[in-house]
Amino acid sequence: MIDVGILKKMGWRWGLVVLALGLVVACEDETSGSDDDDDDGTGGTTSTSTSGTGGSASSSTSSGTGGSTGCEGGPLALPLPGCAPTAPASTGDFYQDCVDRINQFRWECQCLPPLQRWTDAEACTDQQSADDQDANEGHANFGACGESAQNTCPDFGSESQVVGGCLQMMWDEGPGEPFIDHGHYINMSSTSYTKVACGSSTDSGGVWSNQNFSQ
Repeated sequence: MIDVGILKKMGWRWGLVVLALGLVVACEDETSGSDDDDDDGTGGTTSTSTSGTGGSASSSTSSGTGGSTGCEGGPLALPLPGCAPTAPASTGDFYQDCVDRINQFRWECQCLPPLQRWTDAEACTDQQSADDQDANEGHANFGACGESAQNTCPDFGSESQVVGGCLQMMWDEGPGEPFIDHGHYINMSSTSYTKVACGSSTDSGGVWSNQNFSQ
């Protein structure tokens, strides 16, 4: 179940790459398909989740009930169970849609403050996503954009599937510990980061998208 370094483009379902204290540990599920990678800045931690070959959201159907009507007491210690709000209508801008979706989970599911859109890092995150896709290796270029943490969605059918499906699957990993099992959610819900840059790369193999978090 433990592998080192390379995430297969095909043949894995839930992979998790963790860079911690200078060590790279990759944990792969034996089922088919791939998801996304996530990196926690505490020690350069990364993780990987479900493939875009299906690109579907979690089976959870509960809508978010937090938001402005349920957040008077501030952030919740735990996310609302089964929180799966319908993705906002697309703005036509993938970068904005990606940030909006992350912030939707944060606010509607756990009453967390929004992350700023890190526009200055978007071009770099696009290139980083392309380089990871070319290498067929999640987090192959982690840190290239000055990020502290990173999630990656490889091989999704479209950018809309990244927003509507991959990000839901990552949120559904929480709550819990250890990071190796819940890292995507931990990065998305962290209060240590203030901004996020989304990027994407498309070729005949599908869409790869990195989400880079920073203080």
